[in-house]
Amino acid sequence: MVDACGSHEALAARLRATGSVFAEDEATLLLQHAAAAPCSPDELETLVARRCAGEPLELVVGWASFGGVRVTVAPGVFVPRQRTTLLVGLAEGVLRDEPRGAAPVVVDLCCGTGAVGAALLARLPGLDLHAADLDPDAVACARRNLPADRVHQGDLLEALPTALRGRVDVVVANAPYVPTDAIGTMPPEAREHEHHVALDGGDDGLAVHRRIAQTVRPWLAAGGVVLIETSVRQAPATAALLHAVGLATRVVHDEDVDGTVVVAHVPTEPERRATV
Repeated sequence: MVDACGSHEALAARLRATGSVFAEDEATLLLQHAAAAPCSPDELETLVARRCAGEPLELVVGWASFGGVRVTVAPGVFVPRQRTTLLVGLAEGVLRDEPRGAAPVVVDLCCGTGAVGAALLARLPGLDLHAADLDPDAVACARRNLPADRVHQGDLLEALPTALRGRVDVVVANAPYVPTDAIGTMPPEAREHEHHVALDGGDDGLAVHRRIAQTVRPWLAAGGVVLIETSVRQAPATAALLHAVGLATRVVHDEDVDGTVVVAHVPTEPERRATV
């Protein structure tokens, strides 16, 4: 297997020559994946050639490591980024810090592979977790990573069972927030291998955030929380959209993973009185 592509060092050099920033790590993962599969030398060479041609490493091996779980990925479906682990950690903190009954209702909106939901379920197995996405390829992929009957296809919250209205404790959303004109500047791994519906946030990048803000309130339980991944630049505008519908908001940024999340919650009665 190693003989077909040379040593680890030779494989890393080959990947580096095609623009891989993490060539050594990728070489290690490819060799480990080939050994575990197992792959023949020719099969390993095919995997390496796919990566060198620009296909995302996660698609080459068929999975991504995210938030402590291994998530199955699929062509065209948004590959989970490490910055989104901030979204998972914040949601976990909300669920642990604020008791919400035996089975809190959590919705992974714009779920893609279902990575956020899968990571939360691994940490908090008692969740009543639902996921939704508009893209049928994403729904099919998410159903491989989550309980299939809890993954719904449709437009944002409209995809959910109506019985959840007024009962959702936490909404987590890694919704598209790339301005349409900026998609062309994204790395080729994204713009050429992920469906644009998972990237395109409209003219200002806030089109989907705006629609979530406009529709989320009736779905939330008392004290319900909405967490939306965004960018540092867009965070004030995302927060303003949620504040405009009566939610109390804060922005959290994590330098380590370069992640930014707006956290919004239904204010308590004392909070409401304090703002009057």
